[in-house]
Amino acid sequence: MNRHNQRALAAVLVMIFIVVPAFAAGEGGDGNIFTGDLGNMIWTLVVFGLVVLVLGKFAWGPILDGLQQRENFIHDSLEKAREDRDSAEQRLKEYEAKLNSARAEATHIVEEGRRDAEVLRGRIEQEAREEADKALQRAKREIDIARETAVKELYVLSGNMATTLAGQIVGRELKAEDHKRLISDSIKGLTGSEPN
Repeated sequence: MNRHNQRALAAVLVMIFIVVPAFAAGEGGDGNIFTGDLGNMIWTLVVFGLVVLVLGKFAWGPILDGLQQRENFIHDSLEKAREDRDSAEQRLKEYEAKLNSARAEATHIVEEGRRDAEVLRGRIEQEAREEADKALQRAKREIDIARETAVKELYVLSGNMATTLAGQIVGRELKAEDHKRLISDSIKGLTGSEPN
């Protein structure tokens, strides 16, 4: 038995319990609405029953159906809202996890960039030191070569001057071989070694 039929039956029973005691009290003309004859009571019950059936079929049913549909709609809306909230919370957790992951990755990238910059700075400093050392060594070699060249030129110039002076003193001109020999001997005497 559905809800609609239960309510109709309850209304009929309430009417019977009200009408039957009034009928049992007897007939009297005191103006009481519950006092009357048996015919009025039967017609009242029939009319009431018809009203209950008509209202049950055409009014209470659609009203109850509308209320049931509204209840179902509210229930479905609440369920959908709960699902949406759970879904939103899940997405929020996912976004927070992604955000934390992105922050960690960004921190890692920054740290890696910092380490790479330190390595590059160290490498550049090392290369600069090596280049400076090479340039210093080159400069020292060039200075040594320039000094050796200057010393040799000084020896040759000194030898030439000494030979010219000696030739003037001796009064004769030296031959090229004698000139070379005197220069070589002079250089040998000054440096203590053979000239190159």
